[in-house]
Amino acid sequence: MFTGLEIFGYTLPLWAFFLIGIIGLIIVWKLIKFAIKILLVIIVFFIILIGLDYFDIFGWIQNLFSGIISF
Repeated sequence: MFTGLEIFGYTLPLWAFFLIGIIGLIIVWKLIKFAIKILLVIIVFFIILIGLDYFDIFGWIQNLFSGIISF
């Protein structure tokens, strides 16, 4: 009868093997969710930067500072 898996000379019961697999899947899923959240934050940040550049906010700020420094 098949009672488990033999790994490095130790017999691992099937229930422990499946438990380790389920815990591993949960950890991988949480890492994927975290990576997706970070990706969305980066995308929103770049969209805001693109919008500010489109409305020439950075040029306005540069002209403002150059006007203040030139006095």
